[in-house]
Amino acid sequence: MSAGFPVRARGPLVVLDADSTLIREEAIELLADEAGSLEHVAAVTERAMRGELDFAASLRERVATLRGVDIAVLPRVRERMTPTPGIEALVRGVHAAGGRVGVVSGGFHELLDPLAERLGLDFCRANRLAVDGDRLTGEVEGPIIDADAKAAALAEWAEASGIPLASTVAVGDGANDLRMLARAALGVAFCAKPIVRAEADLAIDRPDLSSVLPLLGLPRG
Repeated sequence: MSAGFPVRARGPLVVLDADSTLIREEAIELLADEAGSLEHVAAVTERAMRGELDFAASLRERVATLRGVDIAVLPRVRERMTPTPGIEALVRGVHAAGGRVGVVSGGFHELLDPLAERLGLDFCRANRLAVDGDRLTGEVEGPIIDADAKAAALAEWAEASGIPLASTVAVGDGANDLRMLARAALGVAFCAKPIVRAEADLAIDRPDLSSVLPLLGLPRG
């Protein structure tokens, strides 16, 4: 990976992790708070993001605690999700340069989709919560978005956009983001765990996503 690249006419592509990157919270913990399993889920999340647990297994363990939760909690959880400062400026700046912005998450479409649409993101990929009637089953529906899936999404979106991998940036905070950061031309650790800071090309320690713009040679606006 290189430490940067010139902005191209058809780029760049910026791909963000969601939890603790695009938003300040961990969405699974907001759901767990509704289910009464927050303490357990938060502990598992912390270990997974430090790279101490297999992500897919840890996700299934955490989602299992949501079994029986009414889907009526989803709008409440969405209201508690806080977009990270600077995201609007980042999206505006990348779009003005002819680029695209995507989010790929180990979280859930049911929570992320409305926010991605409101922010004007070009791509959004996440897990799906299985539902039976009006209750969560405690399972994930379909393939789990793990580290490999995140890296694959970045490559797929770059190809779909006509943007070379040399004009891609990935931004994330946890171990599940490492392969995506490695796949991109520039991997940015964002307020990240030590394992991510050690392997990323560079780190941003201030929770302001507009800080990514100068890395692209773009003004912060």
